[in-house]
Amino acid sequence: MGATDFWDKPDEAQKTVSRMKLLKAQIGPLLTLEEEFGDARVAYELAKEAGDKELLEEADSQLHDLVQRMGKIELQSLLSGKHDHRNAFVTISAGDGGTEANDWAEMLFRMYLKYFDWRPEWKIEELGIQHGPEVGLDSVTLRVAGPYAYGYLACERGTHRLARVSPFNAQGKRQTSFATVDVVPEIEEKAVEIPDKDLEITAFARSSGPGGQNVNKVASACRIVHKPTGIMVVASTYKELPQNKSQAMGILRAKLEQLEEERRAKELNEATGGDVERGWGTQIRSYVIYDNRVKDHRTGYEVGNPQTVLDGALDGFIDAELQRRRRAQADAAAKR
Repeated sequence: MGATDFWDKPDEAQKTVSRMKLLKAQIGPLLTLEEEFGDARVAYELAKEAGDKELLEEADSQLHDLVQRMGKIELQSLLSGKHDHRNAFVTISAGDGGTEANDWAEMLFRMYLKYFDWRPEWKIEELGIQHGPEVGLDSVTLRVAGPYAYGYLACERGTHRLARVSPFNAQGKRQTSFATVDVVPEIEEKAVEIPDKDLEITAFARSSGPGGQNVNKVASACRIVHKPTGIMVVASTYKELPQNKSQAMGILRAKLEQLEEERRAKELNEATGGDVERGWGTQIRSYVIYDNRVKDHRTGYEVGNPQTVLDGALDGFIDAELQRRRRAQADAAAKR
């Protein structure tokens, strides 16, 4: 990278820089942890020699924290998939349940924003948002840029179920609604070529409120439909149409790449008799508010305080899913 001609080929140079960032994200935490373990061990031995109970407790607490961090790094080592290291596009969409589902989609949106607050190394960009007819959201798409964003967030992909006493029901009845979370990796533009004839591109005016309130009269938002698959993406972040079109094309490429990977995975699983636990319509988690519990149906991991989860405490669920996937990979390898 220090060579004078390094930037003569910008595309190759950028790939090298990206690889260096990835290696730093992989190795950096280990080197830091190794250094801190050494310091903590010295502090523990000195406190033990001095017979200082308070310092011993402090050193013991520090070592305990370091062991927990080592567990996190071990989990990250599981993110070795083709796209795990990449940025991610996250789309939250209201499912069945009408107004309740629109509200639930917005609740999930807030939950993930709070989760992202605990991930300062990730940068979040809102690409497009469609408000519900009365309240909440029809859908929202985010770009999450940072180390292993896709690997972690892929654990959230699927259908999320909410069961609660609905504030929109005059009789105060319990109601169930659904929202889907789709997560796809951001891939290089040249990785997927899409013929123009396969695209239906529509420009439309942006709205900034429920029910189409505050409509911008300039048609700067972009909707793209991929005719062969029916996949539709929307981008409305920018004030200029070309920028929104470019953003929408990036999301479409990512979705088509994932669709192709799912096709290959399905063929492989059909050949081996296995099941594919991915895709839309897979209920991965239930948030039962009136029973004070949130349960992940893939792992059995359960929390007794829904509000804590809705405030962004998702690490336990994601860690449990990563561990489940590790066991599944080990079982699959043993059967080969």
